[in-house]
Amino acid sequence: MSKKIDVSSVSECALLVRFKDVEPDLLPLLIGEMTQLLYSRGHYFIMNITPAIDSLLIDYLPHRITDMDLHRVLCECLDSVDLQELQLTNASLVKLPVYYDKEVAPDIERYLSKGISLEQLVDLHSRITYTVTAIGFAPGFAFMDNVAKELQMPRLSTPRLLVPKGSVAIADHRTAVYPDDSPGGWNIIGNCPIELYQPNLQPMIPFKIGSKVQFYPIKREEFLKLGGSVKGEFL
Repeated sequence: MSKKIDVSSVSECALLVRFKDVEPDLLPLLIGEMTQLLYSRGHYFIMNITPAIDSLLIDYLPHRITDMDLHRVLCECLDSVDLQELQLTNASLVKLPVYYDKEVAPDIERYLSKGISLEQLVDLHSRITYTVTAIGFAPGFAFMDNVAKELQMPRLSTPRLLVPKGSVAIADHRTAVYPDDSPGGWNIIGNCPIELYQPNLQPMIPFKIGSKVQFYPIKREEFLKLGGSVKGEFL
């Protein structure tokens, strides 16, 4: 399977690496693996790597490596990745419980007004296997692609000042879980009672770029037993 990159200079100490000729389903796996390889092989000259949906931003120390040598390291890392093997080793699912109910999800009303019942919403959201394509915005916030077309809905015109921890949300073709209380403008459809960001543990989050995630519905009783709260405020 061919893999190619475009490398462009962003500043005197930063490069933007874009990936070409990679199947969309495999691209997150490649970006995640390249991030780990580069940190491992380039720890003495790399300051930071910012993975995105289809690219890597690499901040490096130019006095420790030339552009030519850095490009060589990039190509060596790329050549060492076996995408088919990587797909097999990342086959395990991260399964997350969700309580889908209006008492924790005010934007369910938006779907009901479109003629989508709660049962349909739960089925459409929980039957799909999602791929983590980026992690950012907040620690542990994973952008997951592949939301069913029937559930795709744009962000709120005015973001909320506070979205409770654990809120499961949709924005366009992506879904995510808010790992902590934070501002946000996505459509809230449920709440996940599982801790998704634990900075004192390794790993700190249960997934990485390329991980496969599936949600499954739970009842109110189980939600509360797992530590969920129905007292979260939406501001």
